[in-house]
Amino acid sequence: MKGSLLVAGTTSDAGKSVLTAGLCRWLARQGVKVAPFKAQNMSLNSAVTIDGAEIGRAQAMQAAAAGVEPEAAMNPVLLKPGSDRTSQVVLLGKPFAEVSAVSYREHAQTLSAVALDCLFDLQDRFDVVICEGAGSPAEINLRATDIANMGLARAASLPVLVVGDINPGGVFAGLFGTLALLSPEDQALVSGFVINKFRGDPALLEPGLRMLQDLTGRRTLGVLPWTEGLELDAEDSLGLSARVAPVPALGRDVLRVSVVRLPRLSNWTDIDALRSEPGVLVRFAETAEELADADLVVLPGTRQTVADLGWLRERGIDRAIARHDGPVLGICGGFQMLGTTIVDDVESRAGAVDGLGLLPVSTAFGPDKLLGRPIGSWLGHQVTTAYEIHHGRITVAGGEPFLDGVRVGAVSGTVWHGALESDGFRRAYLSEVAALTGRDWLPGERSFADVRQARLDLLGDLVADHLDTAFVERLLTDGSPVGLPFIPPGAPRG
Repeated sequence: MKGSLLVAGTTSDAGKSVLTAGLCRWLARQGVKVAPFKAQNMSLNSAVTIDGAEIGRAQAMQAAAAGVEPEAAMNPVLLKPGSDRTSQVVLLGKPFAEVSAVSYREHAQTLSAVALDCLFDLQDRFDVVICEGAGSPAEINLRATDIANMGLARAASLPVLVVGDINPGGVFAGLFGTLALLSPEDQALVSGFVINKFRGDPALLEPGLRMLQDLTGRRTLGVLPWTEGLELDAEDSLGLSARVAPVPALGRDVLRVSVVRLPRLSNWTDIDALRSEPGVLVRFAETAEELADADLVVLPGTRQTVADLGWLRERGIDRAIARHDGPVLGICGGFQMLGTTIVDDVESRAGAVDGLGLLPVSTAFGPDKLLGRPIGSWLGHQVTTAYEIHHGRITVAGGEPFLDGVRVGAVSGTVWHGALESDGFRRAYLSEVAALTGRDWLPGERSFADVRQARLDLLGDLVADHLDTAFVERLLTDGSPVGLPFIPPGAPRG
């Protein structure tokens, strides 16, 4: 088997990332050498490759589904929003420019050329490349500079599947409307539909599926059921929920973890491993009151440390953290907030700002981003899953060492993301939290790596059991079917 296809969606969070990962897992199980690809991703949830490149976390997850090492070519363009109007452009894993929505257009041609080169390179090295679109292909205001959806599909002659989320309603309108807003040339590549997150008997959908095929000349290749327990790496905060039920406890008590939901929260997948432990209840908190009964307070990473520190103070969360008499864990930007001083002439350009003063560290932001995959230990427990992504240079002036960071009493901070995925460290740290808070809590025995692999296998099962995989194989080998009908009105003419 040799070929490529693009998974597009009617909206953000329709299921593109999940379907792409599922297709990668299904193909890898058959012995196909497959790679994921997303030309352009907008996300604050990123990962670091083994050679020190920053890519979208979803593409790292998809690479794991494919059983291959993630690399910069799988996500050549990453946009990291810093405000409502500007984003950092990460090109081939390194910072490239700060852009607004308007100034981005000046770089679109360059970025498109790099993205295409990466796709062609992957196609040369892999049997199959499963591409993921961004947002919706029917964002007609952005079509001229599109490098991730139909712009990519046209340039590389990719057959396209459009996935729609049935959960909020309106999925048939979304699928039909997406197709009908595309130009004839773009529509010719849209080869079928997939419906995601369906609850109930699929037979109830049959009349609608037949009518959609009659209207568009395109089949729905499968209806993926609503599936609990996936909890895969989300691209943006749409994938977060305020409360997730814990795995049943092994001891008498549950550990309550409150994660401060910062406005520009990044790399929230740091928390996923906590959720996998029995008897750990993770909640995202936006008010001081939501920290009141927490056994552990986590200050996570952020794309804008100084701005989010101001948000903490506006809501009184800074005072709630200072009053908290239990453990506090700061990760990357959250660690920087816990220090005494932040000097930021890079992100916010606010200059010197007072931190929360709970740890003896000062941070100075530098123009170059520090990227790495560090290895270390804490109390004899190895940490081999960490990665770091930050502009801040941290100076420590006291305290005890803690994963290249510092701790004072029950307050700890590190710039390392992903450390909690190391089983021994996570369980030792949570056991200490339980001891400090008087909780009768016991850690589990299943490794987080096994939990993640089981979730990816579940995605492969969804594809194998609920998708017309024979049709998908034909798309990969033969491309889009010839003679697909045009559905008016098509894209507006400029």
